[in-house]
Amino acid sequence: MEQPLNLMTPEVRANPYPLYAELRREPPRQVEPGGMWAVSRYEDVVAVLKDPRRFSSAGLGRSFLPPWLERNPTAQSLVMKDPPEHTRLRGMLSRTFGPAALSRLEPRIRAIAEELAESLVHRQEVDFVADFALPLPARVLNLFFGLEPSMAARLKGWADDLVSIPASQPTPQRMAEVRHSIAEMERCFTALIEERRATPGEDLVSDLLRVEGITQEELLSFLFGLLPAGVETTVYLLANTMFILSTHPRELERVLANRALIPRLIEEVLRYDPPGQSSLRLTTEDVVLSGVTIPRGSLVVALMGAAMRDERQFPDADRFSLDREGQSNLSFGHGPHFCLGAMLARLEARLGLEALFSRIQGFSLSPGEVRWSPSIIARGPLALPLRVEPTAR
Repeated sequence: MEQPLNLMTPEVRANPYPLYAELRREPPRQVEPGGMWAVSRYEDVVAVLKDPRRFSSAGLGRSFLPPWLERNPTAQSLVMKDPPEHTRLRGMLSRTFGPAALSRLEPRIRAIAEELAESLVHRQEVDFVADFALPLPARVLNLFFGLEPSMAARLKGWADDLVSIPASQPTPQRMAEVRHSIAEMERCFTALIEERRATPGEDLVSDLLRVEGITQEELLSFLFGLLPAGVETTVYLLANTMFILSTHPRELERVLANRALIPRLIEEVLRYDPPGQSSLRLTTEDVVLSGVTIPRGSLVVALMGAAMRDERQFPDADRFSLDREGQSNLSFGHGPHFCLGAMLARLEARLGLEALFSRIQGFSLSPGEVRWSPSIIARGPLALPLRVEPTAR
């Protein structure tokens, strides 16, 4: 019998792209863990993401509430909903992340980026994740929540625990750690909601409390869902960018010489090594994809990271190039669940890289093995030791 492919081995999490290429050579097939159906070709991934009737986001919700968890508000958050409930909630929340709201935030985000970049170049030997990629989105999220900057590390720890739940086989100790994190989060966010209800401020929670019709449980679930989306995405987008540039010196030289290329750099990183690698769905009926019938009630993993290396859609797909033009990017999803925070993540990454690249003339990866996130959903280095070369002053 053919040995099933496993998406969660340490080797695959460190570099999933050879396995993705193998999967694209075949129509959808079952993989480990759990016999989920892997969908890897671009057109098939699009078909899954744009069809909530046959591919329900309840599949993602189920994966966040395994038998060893009694409660996890993330399982009821916006991205776990199907229309029409998803449509109702998204309509309530979308204004928070629209152009007008981000325009008001941009000067404050730029100031945070400038402060972190200035601190980083003075140290030269840095862990880019701990010293820049994490504190930037965590402090931006603190602006939304109205929390203290000192909460950054705790927010990242909570986000790591949440995204580690799907497809994991945790030890009893790890189960206890995740349960503790979820209880901590619920206490923190419940207290925050009650505080803002009593004394509204200029922050996301206060704004959401003004939304007519939103319930306490919906608000709590939204804050749970926002945490990994708001932290992990930008952390890994920034860290993946620096890791890629450390192995592509010509592209690094071009971007440092012309910072107008930063938006193009971000888009190519999102295609080549996206922080959002996959999304989970549950089939509501038998579905045929590329000639293969996926039975009703199956858990499907739509591999966006594989789809964006699909040679049928992206010529020379395994090559990182700043000259790539006009390709459709799935890194923030597709269809009704396109990420509400996509504009914010791109803004944070752009402002962060502008602040950093205006202060350095180069950088290199320090010796040692890079450890990658163990999540099937989010991909990026857990730490990234760099030696930074500041510009002459």
